[in-house]
Amino acid sequence: MDRIAITGGARLMGEIPISGAKNSAIKLMAASLLTDEPLRLTNMPRLADTRLLARLLRRLGTEVVELDGEDGPETVLHTREIVSALAPYDLVRQMRASFNVLGPLIARTGHAKVSLPGGCTIGARPVDLHLEALRALGASIDLHEGYVYAQAPRGLTGAEIAFPFVSVGATEHAMLAAVLAKGTSVLSNAACEPELGDLADCLNAMGAKVSGAGTSTIVIEGVERLHGATHSVIADRIETGTYALAAAMAGGQVRLTNTRCDFVEALLVKMEEAGVEVERHDDGMTIRRNGARLKAVEVETDPYPGFATDLQAQFMALMTLADGESVITETIFENRFMHAPELSRLGAEIAVHGGEARVRGVEVLEGAQVMATDLRASVGLVIAALAANGETMVSRVYHLDRGFERLEEKLSACGANVRRIIGDGEPED
Repeated sequence: MDRIAITGGARLMGEIPISGAKNSAIKLMAASLLTDEPLRLTNMPRLADTRLLARLLRRLGTEVVELDGEDGPETVLHTREIVSALAPYDLVRQMRASFNVLGPLIARTGHAKVSLPGGCTIGARPVDLHLEALRALGASIDLHEGYVYAQAPRGLTGAEIAFPFVSVGATEHAMLAAVLAKGTSVLSNAACEPELGDLADCLNAMGAKVSGAGTSTIVIEGVERLHGATHSVIADRIETGTYALAAAMAGGQVRLTNTRCDFVEALLVKMEEAGVEVERHDDGMTIRRNGARLKAVEVETDPYPGFATDLQAQFMALMTLADGESVITETIFENRFMHAPELSRLGAEIAVHGGEARVRGVEVLEGAQVMATDLRASVGLVIAALAANGETMVSRVYHLDRGFERLEEKLSACGANVRRIIGDGEPED
């Protein structure tokens, strides 16, 4: 099993290009099931999660071709026909988002059998809202032995769907199904994340009629069929925030390109409160911290445009070296402080009580062996290690590979001492 070794203390200087958004790319890949024509996705991240979904799509009948385009990596997905409407447990359990093939399969074929999902161990993440949305659109849903059996032999029908609370996954899933439904669907209390707008833009390029994405009310006028299209995946806002926090943690000056400040404005405001200098650009931002001590700030995670739960672990790492006590409140997932004990192994002082973590800043962190528990926790440990004395060894980095493309390469290019150790062997050059 691979590990990552980080020797802390190096200031970061340079430029980091941000990749396409993982959380958007995997839903756009699922959209390829809705048409028998090719969907070309540019600015595609190359990640464990996208490779895993490609395996599932191939099993369903999609031809998946990865290319090196003039403007970066591309993926062409072509589902001439659905050869199987079964998404098996061995594939779906490895990545929760793969469950979103259910809606497109029902919309195009009228039936599907999809395993209930797995994913990161960060608390209960039920799919009730997904299934209720599909039922509202006219699908009959039965659960047997860990599988969802869905039927809509006469097709789906537009409906008004009011989500009881904001859910990105359920909103996206409802959109993917409703675009081919008969009539109009209205999604209220919808998620407003940028990935929703990206999915709507791609679907509209394919011939769908989606309006209001990015607001709490989305209107979808169903169409008979979708066609092929070319679409560029938006920048990954979580990767953006992660590298911004890495630069702040290590100190120095790093410019982040191919991204947007408004995607992470809630984070940037908190970083400035902590004493980090942020310069905003049209194509990204520059992060500076040149020796000044950080100041403790309070953070509460919220749905977009609030502070992203997917940046909470990384921000906690930053606060371990801040003067005073910071309070971090997690409102999205009830079990997302699993990184706190691992940060404590580096010398951090963190007290967790339910959904609240109190972080009392220390003078220095010391390198140690730590273990990643989920995707965002793993990169939070990497960020902390950048400023720790000595070497930190992070195990279970397969979590990292799910969501960060070329992490060691991007950090090393800015001066970080980061290397991957393959299996139990010697460090990779």
